[in-house]
Amino acid sequence: MLPFTIEQFVAVFVKYNMAIWPVQFLAYVFGAIAFALTFRGGSHSDRAIAAILAAMWAFTGIGYHLAFFAVINKEAYGFGVLFLIQAAALVYAGIYRDRLRFGFRRDTAAWVGAFFVVYSAVLYPLIGVATGHYYPELPMFGITPCPVTIFTLGMLLLTAGSPPGYLLAIPALWSLIGGSAAMLLRIPQDWLLLASGATTALLLLVRQSKYGSAQAR
Repeated sequence: MLPFTIEQFVAVFVKYNMAIWPVQFLAYVFGAIAFALTFRGGSHSDRAIAAILAAMWAFTGIGYHLAFFAVINKEAYGFGVLFLIQAAALVYAGIYRDRLRFGFRRDTAAWVGAFFVVYSAVLYPLIGVATGHYYPELPMFGITPCPVTIFTLGMLLLTAGSPPGYLLAIPALWSLIGGSAAMLLRIPQDWLLLASGATTALLLLVRQSKYGSAQAR
C-alpha cells in the first residue's frame, strides 16, 4: 500500500516540471551528448559521460526526491540520499579514478544498452502519452528517477569493458523499487524498469566471462 494516491503522485510531476523548466530540454541535450561520446572514445569523453550521468542522479536526488516527492512520501528522503550516493560513485569511478571506458562493442549487451537509451529518451514519454498522460504530468528524461535509471543502465552496457560492480547496485535496487511501484501507479512505461537491473547485470556478467576467456587465451 502506497502512502499517497495516484492523483497526488501525478501532481508532483506537474509541480516539478513547471518549477524546473527548461531543465528538461537541457537534459535531452546532455543525454544526446553522452550517447554520441560513446562513439568517440578517449579519456576526456569517458569523463564527460560520467559527469553527465552523475549530474542527472544528483539533480534527480535533490530536485525531485528531496524537494518535491518527499512532500507526499517521507521515504523520498532516503531515496534522495541513494541518488546522491550514486552520483558520487559515478564521479569517483568515472572522473576521479577514470575507470569507465565507453564504446560500442557490437555485442548483445551493447545493442540492449542502445535500446535502453532510446527507450528512456523517446519511447518512455511516447508510451506515457499513449496511455493518456501529457506534459507536464509526464516523468521526463534525465530528471526523474525511472528514466534516469534506465538511461544509466543503458550507458553502462555501452562500456568497452566491465564497469565497477558497485555502480550497478543502486540502479538495480531502484529498478525493483520503481518497477514494483509502477504496477500500483499504472505507469506502463516503467514496467521495463522492473527487469532492466537484472538484465544489465546478467549481460555484463556474460560479457566479462567472454572477455576474460579471450584474455586467458
